[in-house]
Amino acid sequence: MAGILGIYGLILATIIIQSVKTENYALYNAYAHLAAGITCGLSSLAAGLAIGIIGDYGVRAAGLQDKLFVPMALILIFAEALGIYGLITGILLVSSGEGKCDMP
Repeated sequence: MAGILGIYGLILATIIIQSVKTENYALYNAYAHLAAGITCGLSSLAAGLAIGIIGDYGVRAAGLQDKLFVPMALILIFAEALGIYGLITGILLVSSGEGKCDMP
């Protein structure tokens, strides 16, 4: 489940690369792109940590009690939603920097 978190970073990186213009790349846009990358990265890091902890304890508990598998899977999905929220926030940050501060 944590493999998709790296894909979120690749998606945001391609969006950032397409929005970079080498002629007039303002400082505002640079900081917006930096903030987008940090937001996506840290939220994916938190989601990966949560998935790892939930997966470890969830597998141990599911081994003892079969009824705990579905709740474990639901909690894993909710933990992965943290990464999606970071991706959405990063996309909003990249799009907010578009067209502002045209001065280099």
